[in-house]
Amino acid sequence: MGEPVAGAVRIARVSETEIRLDRHVEAVDDPRMGAETSFVGRVRDHDPDAAGTVTALEYTSHPDAEATLHAIAERAASAHGAIVAVSHRIGRLAVGEAAVVIAVAAPHRAEAFAACREVIEDIKRELPVWKRQIEADGTTGWKGLGG
Repeated sequence: MGEPVAGAVRIARVSETEIRLDRHVEAVDDPRMGAETSFVGRVRDHDPDAAGTVTALEYTSHPDAEATLHAIAERAASAHGAIVAVSHRIGRLAVGEAAVVIAVAAPHRAEAFAACREVIEDIKRELPVWKRQIEADGTTGWKGLGG
């Protein structure tokens, strides 16, 4: 069966194209791993900072965003002996569309959950991606790093 994977990143992408959970789950599939976890962050129709209904989000990123995302994934993969696949979408996203997709495979569930949580929390804190929230009445507002 071979030795456990010490930590690997199979996908770390910032893209304007649709991101799909099934492709991320396939990327981390490994018979040496006993647990898989995933996270999908979707655009919702409300936000505590919005006065009205949210209709879309527009994401933009720094040119170094993909390298930063890879570093975030690599850190979690190495710390937990996990395999990580993660993508963040940029561009205009409608309510319901996936903005972030993460899949993690690890030897055991504790490591899989921990790695997945670390990736999303580090994305929120460190990834140079900003979003403009668009409300039904045309009101817009920017949210930045750590928002």
